[in-house]
Amino acid sequence: MASPATDSDEPLTPAGRLFLRPEMNQIIHCVLGVKNPLDIDTVKSQIRDSFLLKHPRFCSLLVVDRRGLERWRRTSVDLDRHLIVVDSPVNSNGCSDDEAAVNEYLAEMSIGAGLSLDKPLWEIHLLMAHKCVVFRIHHALGDGMSLMSMLLSGCRKVGEPDAVPSIGPVSGSSSNRRKSREGERRGWREYCYWDAIVGLVGVLWFSLVYVVEFLVKLLCVCDRETAISGGDGVELWPRKLATARFSLDDMKTVKKAINDATINDVLFGVISYGLSRYLYHRTPNAWQEGFQITGLAMVNLRKQPGLQELSELMRSNSESSWGNKFGFILLPVKYHKTSGTDPLLYVKRAKVMLDRKKQSLEAHFSYKTGYYVMTYLGSKVAGLLNYRIVCNTSFTISNVVGPQEAIAIGDNPVTYVRVNSSSLPHALTMHMLSYAGRADMQILVAKDIIPDPEFLAKCFEDALFEMKEAASTIIQT
Repeated sequence: MASPATDSDEPLTPAGRLFLRPEMNQIIHCVLGVKNPLDIDTVKSQIRDSFLLKHPRFCSLLVVDRRGLERWRRTSVDLDRHLIVVDSPVNSNGCSDDEAAVNEYLAEMSIGAGLSLDKPLWEIHLLMAHKCVVFRIHHALGDGMSLMSMLLSGCRKVGEPDAVPSIGPVSGSSSNRRKSREGERRGWREYCYWDAIVGLVGVLWFSLVYVVEFLVKLLCVCDRETAISGGDGVELWPRKLATARFSLDDMKTVKKAINDATINDVLFGVISYGLSRYLYHRTPNAWQEGFQITGLAMVNLRKQPGLQELSELMRSNSESSWGNKFGFILLPVKYHKTSGTDPLLYVKRAKVMLDRKKQSLEAHFSYKTGYYVMTYLGSKVAGLLNYRIVCNTSFTISNVVGPQEAIAIGDNPVTYVRVNSSSLPHALTMHMLSYAGRADMQILVAKDIIPDPEFLAKCFEDALFEMKEAASTIIQT
């Protein structure tokens, strides 16, 4: 029902309106497992003392004014309505495995009912029997980096109750950072104008190529159907969720074996190798060498990556202001038969492709295009275009950097941090989050299309293991 606007109401951002469209209604699920049993009174006390109840977005109702525009309206928060306590085990098949039970719970929520509009758009589920906390937060409230900063602001390092968690630039290259510092010391006088011209030409060329490719994929060209393809309506199909576990040390070993590689290069190499293994397992000899499918990756566009100070995020004129600030890029994956192949070739191919993507403005183009379409053509057109690019590609992947050190909620150590979201038309979505030397990737699938996500997770884990073995040999010799 339409409500008259008030002076204190704040309009939603264009991206926030997009995530409220029925075809793109996205809710983020962030899961924190803890070492000791949960105490409800302690959890309530932690929430009341946290920034969660001080941030205006988490204390606002979503209302629609008489012009049909969504707005935020401040309201009081009844914590008991947002806190959902589940005392009994949530697994339906009697399995005693906590991880499988929690994943089943999250998979059901990914296609379940949305959040109630008669309260602010977030919930906290306490799974008492499984010792974990599930934060259920609507994507309209902010992107992964904003929400991670919010959640971790209420945590502290294990053994250091006054120290907030830190997030390092694990996706960057140490050699690139050294080169950057050396370049700064040399000063601008030694800057080569020819290099600047070549760099500008590269940016213009790759931007043109990738922007045209993005538009073609958006408007008319769909990936060929494979064993992992989704499509229109698949977001409503039943889901399964599995977890792939990686060691950041293993990823850094692989990174060290390839000049100027990054963690993201290694991650995408693992995705390429793992998907090739899985496709060969499902449909052996069905695809020619070099056959291509396309993924959709979310790229953070904030000036300052990593955990943000909430005071900085909440300033309206901040370059890293609160909300949704990310773009999309297309990630081509080429199928290669894995038998007898050097596993590091997948990382090298990924690095070449991602280096070119970094020189382009593809992510900024997608962000600005969505912004202007939403602003001038409305949320319906923007939602349909966003839905179309998802239907025309084969999978989604995101990578969020988490805390480097072990953290605790109160005095209860956190054993793992994982994230996933509501279902999309893709039959395969992957969300990776690093925590204390580990990186867990949640693999959400439409189970009628991909019935064995545990095997797919093993394909990714085996891919990294083989890469690490090959990299270790190179480093030793």
